[in-house]
Amino acid sequence: MLSPLWISLRIATLATAIAFCLGVSAAHWMHHYRGRWRYLLDGFFLAPLVLPPTVLGFLLLLLLGKNGPLGHLLDKWGINIIFTWYAAVVAATVVAFPLMYKTVLGAFEQIDRNLEQAARTLGASELRLFWQITLPLALPGLVAGTTLAFARALGEFGATLMLAGNIPGKTQTMPMAIYFAVEAGAFREAAAWTGGILTITLGGLTLVNLWQSRRKSARDAASKGRNRRIGRPIGNHPHPQPLNPPSRSFSPIASAPHLTVTLVKHLPDFTLNVSFSTNGQPLGLLGGSGAGKSLILRCIAGIETPDAGRIVLNGRVLFDSAKGINVPSCDRRVGFVFQNYALFPHLTVGQNLTFGLPKHFSPQYRQQIVREQLAKMHLEGMAHRYARTLSGGQQQRVALARALASQPEVLLLDEPFSALDTHLRYQLERDLRLRLAQFPGITLFVTHNVEEAYRVCNTLLVMDRGMAAACDTKSAVLDDPKTLSAARLTGCKNISRAVSVGSSAIQALDWNCTLHITRPIPPTLTHIGMRAHQFCFLEALAPKDVPVGDALRDAPRHVVGDRTEAIESRQPNALSAPVSVSPPRSNTFPCWLSGTSETPHRMTLYLKLNGSPAHPQDYHVQAEVFKDKWMVLKEMPQPWSIQLDPERLMILSDAF
Repeated sequence: MLSPLWISLRIATLATAIAFCLGVSAAHWMHHYRGRWRYLLDGFFLAPLVLPPTVLGFLLLLLLGKNGPLGHLLDKWGINIIFTWYAAVVAATVVAFPLMYKTVLGAFEQIDRNLEQAARTLGASELRLFWQITLPLALPGLVAGTTLAFARALGEFGATLMLAGNIPGKTQTMPMAIYFAVEAGAFREAAAWTGGILTITLGGLTLVNLWQSRRKSARDAASKGRNRRIGRPIGNHPHPQPLNPPSRSFSPIASAPHLTVTLVKHLPDFTLNVSFSTNGQPLGLLGGSGAGKSLILRCIAGIETPDAGRIVLNGRVLFDSAKGINVPSCDRRVGFVFQNYALFPHLTVGQNLTFGLPKHFSPQYRQQIVREQLAKMHLEGMAHRYARTLSGGQQQRVALARALASQPEVLLLDEPFSALDTHLRYQLERDLRLRLAQFPGITLFVTHNVEEAYRVCNTLLVMDRGMAAACDTKSAVLDDPKTLSAARLTGCKNISRAVSVGSSAIQALDWNCTLHITRPIPPTLTHIGMRAHQFCFLEALAPKDVPVGDALRDAPRHVVGDRTEAIESRQPNALSAPVSVSPPRSNTFPCWLSGTSETPHRMTLYLKLNGSPAHPQDYHVQAEVFKDKWMVLKEMPQPWSIQLDPERLMILSDAF
């Protein structure tokens, strides 16, 4: 009486198990496959979902029948599948597979790729990555796919009838019982079997939705509970004694760290072609969005593979296209801090920190490392919290602690402050500088903020569309960038086309002036530049009829950046004598104010040289002064006298 029920459950359970294994494997492979056949393969995997069941059954019959390729092979071994319950399992598996595959593939694609890449840089093998990161994060999708696959296998009819037939007690499932009951006029029996299928299917879906809802509520409640216990130390003792590190610890970092990078990678918009080397001093990679800064870090970490080049870290060859060397990310000993921090959401802070530690470390020693790292980051007591309960600044510090916990040879920071507010950014930047001062390895710091790069790094590599526009100490890059792109990328606001008009003179075409230069003028000159805070403003000379006392009080002064300095003057003995001043300075021009722009501490002045402006947009240069200097300057009659110091002028070329 109930044999269709047991047959259906047995077939559906076995078919779901097979579809689970095949679907997860296919989804995981397709998740990483980027070949030309991707869309064709995806369509092939989904075809059973859209084909009519009878067509699908007929195709399976052609494949598994005695004259079919697989059927002929099985017949040699004495195996016959057609019109057996095995055939019903095959049919149910084929129709259930697309739902399992597509649901799991969607779950895999929802996982942030940075999480997988972070796990690789922390030393995780592909197998460990799959079991500890990918599967746990895709768990809701796995459960949903399994449920849908079971429901589909339970309700399969057309392909099963074509392949396995309707054999009572062997292949007669509930859908077949319904069909033949209706055909025989037994509507009550058909309704009973229909109710059974609906109960099982809808009940399973309801239980899955309820499980997911309770799982989310339980995690939220657990997070709130851990937040209340934030001050609790890790372990059973409030002040555990330090443990000696295990005998097999990390290999020491080289006493003189060194990284040499030569990369060529072709992209749709440009080609990354860069070569540089660095030591233990932090190197800042500066440039606009899409310049190739982050790509350099990803190539060093092994996340991306260059088309050509060579990467050598402390004598170890990580990549060499000529010799076919490409060390996996998990073996490169690289610490990577991503823009979004890439903390594993299903792991606690403590588990994130210990993810990259060697397996042979004891639990006690792992806890000691967690305590030490959290203490250095001022995150004591947060080991049991999840990333989603932390603020942006706390997540950034956990990501940095996780990268440092594994004692990498090179630390790669990909704009770690980009998602933070200004106040928090300065706080964490200060902490980062302190940590980097103690870090014995190599640091590469990617940013598009020149001031941030100047504070954190000693050396700057300026990138422009995959090419190195400048690479030198930060003072050299800022004072003498040499190339037009480097000047612009480092924040120079005053750049003019220029031509040489002598051995020591340059005509600034866009500034309407001729400038004297103390340095040799290279033949590659195309532009000249000057930073906005380096202009000097000279006050008007005291008139002849001003008494000496007033002349001394109003002695000529010049404003430079954030300071005001007196110009040397010699006062004669006679009270009525005029004021004598030093000779005029070179590159000094009258200027008129065209407009201003205000920030909390500075004023930007838009100035026109050698003539008054016709409208607010009529100006040549921008000068920046602090507001206290502006209060003095704005009271001075115009035209003002402005000097472009020859030592501050930047001679630029538009070629690398």
